[in-house]
Amino acid sequence: MTQPMTLRRFLTRRAGRGELDPNLIFLIEDIASACRVIGNRLRNAAFEDNHGLAGEINVQGEDQKKLDVIADETFARICENSPRLAALVSEEKEEAVWLKEPEAGDFLLYYDPLDGSSNIDVNLSVGSIFSICTVAAAGERDVMKPGRVQECAGYAIYGPTLMLVLTVGDGVFGFSCEYGTGDFRLTHPDMTIPAKTSEFAINASRYRFWDQPVRRYVDECLAGRAGTRARDFNMRWTASMVAEVHRILTRGGVFLYPADEANRAEGGKLRLLYEASPMAMLVEQAGGAATTGQTRILDIQPQSHHQRVPVILGSTQEVTRLSGYHREAETNVAAS
Repeated sequence: MTQPMTLRRFLTRRAGRGELDPNLIFLIEDIASACRVIGNRLRNAAFEDNHGLAGEINVQGEDQKKLDVIADETFARICENSPRLAALVSEEKEEAVWLKEPEAGDFLLYYDPLDGSSNIDVNLSVGSIFSICTVAAAGERDVMKPGRVQECAGYAIYGPTLMLVLTVGDGVFGFSCEYGTGDFRLTHPDMTIPAKTSEFAINASRYRFWDQPVRRYVDECLAGRAGTRARDFNMRWTASMVAEVHRILTRGGVFLYPADEANRAEGGKLRLLYEASPMAMLVEQAGGAATTGQTRILDIQPQSHHQRVPVILGSTQEVTRLSGYHREAETNVAAS
């Protein structure tokens, strides 16, 4: 049986065809190494006393878990060795960390080191999210890049199999970490989201806070065959964006974390630069769609490092329907 190709072979083939900057390969491989180390620390957390809280509050105002801190330090320690990496933008840091005087073509790495860390103590899937952009001109220290200029985006999911899911702008590819060798091998080529789905993911405990378009959509799904949608839907919620998006990339679906009465003052829940933008790039590259309800996520111009936005992404038919409901609501408000 022929072994699936390694991540390195996948990347070097593209570089050899002139489709990928060779310098980007080093950074992606460093990211893969960081994810491999984080995966091992997660497996051994119970033996290393790394469960529970670290006793600190991060820049988001959230309690840091010990593994949040470990994952953040691991990303920084391994990836900062990449010679063309100019800056790190982490969920866990107040400001961007500049590693060198930026030159044109240098890389900017955005990352959420451990997404869904509330799931760790109950042994559910968590992940890491990352995005890479480039410096436009020598001396430029602007990290406020819209998602459409991303060179690369991806995530690692720490589940029964450690996987790295990646796009460099020509589709979405999943690599599984081979037990024993540690090699990431291409096991999920050309991941594609079906346009139609009967599965949605949302935190239903927030129903009382939702705007009318979201309530309308969920009510119609829950009505099943007897409702206007005339078919049954399944509802999922894992409390890990990585796990939700991985399921959508694997079998379809739609994920919603909308702005609502309780989070509107903050702009929403999920961070644009290192959560929403990379996931939106992956979803669009897989044939899906990603929006706030009003705006394509990849077109948003960031205003701050930790800007939050509403997120609706997944199968195109459902995202289009939700966008239509938002437009209808806006039209009705304007007319009243």
